[in-house]
Amino acid sequence: MAKKQFKAESKRLLDLMINSIYTHKEIFLRELISNASDAIDKSYYQSLVNENIEFNKDDFFIRIEADKENRTLTITDRGIGMTKEELENNIGTIAKSGSLEFRNENEAKEGVDIIGQFGVGFYSAFMVSDMVTVISKAFGSDQAYKWKSKGSDGYTIEPCEKEAEGTEIILKIKENTEDDKYDEFLEEYQLKSLVKKYSDFIKYPIKMLLKKSRLKEGTEDEYEDYYEDEVLNSMVPIWRKNKNELKPEDYDAFYLDKHFGYEKPLKAIHTSADGITSYNMILYIPAKAPYDFYTKEFEKGLELYSNGVMIMKKCSDLLPDYFSFVQGLVDSPDFSLNISRELLQHDRQLKFIAKKVKDKVKSELLLMLKNDPEKYEEFYKNFGKQLKFGVYSNWGANKEVLQDLLMFYSSAEKKLVSLESYVSRMKEEQKYIYYASGESIERIEKLPQTEMVADKGYEILYFTDEVDEFAIKVLMQYQEKEFKSVSGNLEPEANDKESDDKTEENKELFDFMKEILDGKIKEVKASKRLKSHPVCLTSEGELSIEMEKVLNMMPDNQNVKADKILEINTNHEMFGAINKAFAEDKEKVRMFTNLLYNQALLIEGLPVEDPVQFANDMCRLMK
Repeated sequence: MAKKQFKAESKRLLDLMINSIYTHKEIFLRELISNASDAIDKSYYQSLVNENIEFNKDDFFIRIEADKENRTLTITDRGIGMTKEELENNIGTIAKSGSLEFRNENEAKEGVDIIGQFGVGFYSAFMVSDMVTVISKAFGSDQAYKWKSKGSDGYTIEPCEKEAEGTEIILKIKENTEDDKYDEFLEEYQLKSLVKKYSDFIKYPIKMLLKKSRLKEGTEDEYEDYYEDEVLNSMVPIWRKNKNELKPEDYDAFYLDKHFGYEKPLKAIHTSADGITSYNMILYIPAKAPYDFYTKEFEKGLELYSNGVMIMKKCSDLLPDYFSFVQGLVDSPDFSLNISRELLQHDRQLKFIAKKVKDKVKSELLLMLKNDPEKYEEFYKNFGKQLKFGVYSNWGANKEVLQDLLMFYSSAEKKLVSLESYVSRMKEEQKYIYYASGESIERIEKLPQTEMVADKGYEILYFTDEVDEFAIKVLMQYQEKEFKSVSGNLEPEANDKESDDKTEENKELFDFMKEILDGKIKEVKASKRLKSHPVCLTSEGELSIEMEKVLNMMPDNQNVKADKILEINTNHEMFGAINKAFAEDKEKVRMFTNLLYNQALLIEGLPVEDPVQFANDMCRLMK
């Protein structure tokens, strides 16, 4: 029997495809199962156009058989089969897709749902096989044919016997190498896993005869092995079912079954659309953040399907970074797949669906915030930081998308509140959204800087995450209300003239104190915000003291410094003692100044530069 040669360009393509196109060798099983499904679809189509042909769906399935002893893996279908000419055209000529031609010819007809486009998927079998044999009997034909090839050296075709119509593909699995363990493609557990991973929603049963064990009849502890047919795939995707048929527990079960998480999700979002771009998607908001969520190791992305066949495990392009916590999948027949069906072409369909995902997640979160604030707060405690990073990143490009989803702890409500909620409660004369930054709610509540704003009855938002103040600097305002730190330059108040007068009146003392602190602060002045506390540190400019702390904790920090101002409460009894010392004992003023500065540092959660000197100054002043 003469061996036929692949065309020269086909040889090159076959070699390239086996060695370069597919990233993972395991993809071969997905490709062969998809081809088998396409073949059954074509049989179904014939039954639609020919009333003399009966299509009984229960008779059509795909079978997988592994023979470890002979190192063969067989994939069989009862589909339309191929004639000798079709074997030569569709397999002998690489990249000539019979599925693509069939789909193009029948594009307008319902019931035709073919995924094959490029005609190269079959050849992925050579990644794991020394030899591939195809035995096929075409629909309505009396003669079957056998196609056999060891790869790019060519192929043979000869008549053979085959009882049923359809196609049988036999792979002679390669021997193990140092780098590749081909034995796994003969193991039941691995084959089951690959079917579940890539082909779980092929609409025809994928069957396999599996070895099982049972108690031997008439015995109490003796077991025997037996074999039983098992369907490996789920077949009907949950996302293609009518939402009215599904209950919350169905979505929860699917979430757990797909290992999107290990406990029930907070919310399931099921939506679909038909039009220029059609899609189905099920999205989940997890109840808790994965352990590695805020690390570089976390990989975002949705599972991507085309007509029920998984194309990508993690399609990151479907999710913006700020919604990277979302789990789930998208299925669309309109994606433009590349030649290996492993990666996606960056086309308008992908961008269109990505925008729909983003809009849907945002609208569902806003609904949750409005209708179920307790559940939203639970979500926010896990993923709020990611939303704030989203506001801060890309120079605030996404702040309009995210600002309504932000929440911060409120001094008035004693819980997390949205910015919209804060603004709705603002006093008529209040011009700013006030905030205070610190390591914890407890520490912020004790900050001296909050006294004046709190006494006016103004609500203060507490920023305890390191990203908070950075995000707000980018946001700048909300509903035309500017954000204002209680530690920054506050709006001029009625007592400002008194504070300015006090600063001018004590200019010589304050200049002396500034000189003592030797560049550690920008200015010493009388405070307009302190009532009961003797001293505090505030900042001037864009960089706050809290931002300084965050930046200096980073590995590549530049030792940045905020422009600090030491504010003195001139109405405090302590100030009288300093004034007296300034007239009588300059050395005592030096101790007072260092003591007040260190006290202000401790209030801010900053380290005291010289703890020993600080302790000695305290002891000397107590004499």
